[in-house]
Amino acid sequence: MSIENYKKYTYRVMWSEEDQCYIGICMELPSLSVCEDTPEQALKEIEFVASETLKWLAEEKRNIPEPLSLKRYSGKLTVRIPEEIHREIALRSAEEGVSINKYILSKII
Repeated sequence: MSIENYKKYTYRVMWSEEDQCYIGICMELPSLSVCEDTPEQALKEIEFVASETLKWLAEEKRNIPEPLSLKRYSGKLTVRIPEEIHREIALRSAEEGVSINKYILSKII
């Protein structure tokens, strides 16, 4: 995997009231975070830290996580729920005249 793939990773920047700064994180490398004064600085810094981490992982011949943006998903999700909740979902979907799948999807997006 190319070290340049750091550009394809998933980054998030959010305000931290506790730290009084913008926190930048990389979803594929969850142990990394930065704290900066502006969202732009946080994004730039977390991208730099991620790229340096990927270089180090490559040098050490360690596993480099695949960017989430490149992963393929089947579209199938299996969730185990208690029978009572399953029954309630079936009833509500029937009331709305849709399949259980469409009902659940409407609730999560």
